[in-house]
Amino acid sequence: MNDLKIFSGPANVPLAQDICRYLNLPMGKITLGRFPDGEISCKIDEDVRGRDVFIVQPTCPPVNEHLMELLVMIDSFKRASSYRLTAVIPYFGYARQDRKDAGRVPITAKLVANLITRAGADRVLAMDLHAAQIQGFFDVPVDHLYAAPVLNNHFESMDLPHGDIVVVSADAGGIKRAVGHANRLGAPLAIVDKRRISAETTKSANIIGASVEGKVALMFDDMISTAGSICSAAEVVHNHGAKAIYAAATHGLLVGPAIERLKAAPFSGIIITDSIPLPPEKSLPNISILSVASLLGQAIKRIHRNESVSMMFQ
Repeated sequence: MNDLKIFSGPANVPLAQDICRYLNLPMGKITLGRFPDGEISCKIDEDVRGRDVFIVQPTCPPVNEHLMELLVMIDSFKRASSYRLTAVIPYFGYARQDRKDAGRVPITAKLVANLITRAGADRVLAMDLHAAQIQGFFDVPVDHLYAAPVLNNHFESMDLPHGDIVVVSADAGGIKRAVGHANRLGAPLAIVDKRRISAETTKSANIIGASVEGKVALMFDDMISTAGSICSAAEVVHNHGAKAIYAAATHGLLVGPAIERLKAAPFSGIIITDSIPLPPEKSLPNISILSVASLLGQAIKRIHRNESVSMMFQ
């Protein structure tokens, strides 16, 4: 492990520190600043020639700032003659712009993948990409991690009676994810039938599958952004008689009206991970934050040793 170096951008320093603690390694020294005109400056403060370098930098809000910082850091390490450079991106911004859903619009997720590759990244390590096909947007190897084991272990530690649990998919797009959680937890599956009224408004009305009456409903998603979909689905589940509702997501963006919606929603608990830092002003009493540092640390160690990453999930 002597040739392994882990550096952090400004986006999520605590997560990088936890990864280093898990691996029992010191965090690499790097200085990022701003020139008077706002341009980003970067200086690597230690020798990285011939080293296996990992840069931890989620491209969470402010997305453009953190993305540009990542690109500048990648270029710095390539010019400093690192042996291999892996961009560790726990949250990949622009992931929802993964296709042309209208005329004359960009596929920005592909553009960002091109930028990271052309900047000099040799590999990418990401977690719970919004669309799995984004892996194919990169011309370098991509290791895709899932926070599902961390979320499932949390609910298993709560010792909820198995007969009381129902896994609920908030919409049809999340069925595959919900099926995976239901199989691992040994729980039945229910699906909220969500009907779209307009581009800005959705109406959820029916539940398909298992009954949620008198049950503990577990709702999983890859991210909670404005919280509109998951909160409207929670209302439906609550109206159908669920005795408790928990929401779990890997990425807690919580932008726009998300906090107000979550406060008003009938959630007994909201579980997110530390893939994105949660500002104090967005903290709620019923929000729990789980760490994915050990998951990322294990993947980093396996990549460094040229071992299988997929074996972590088997």
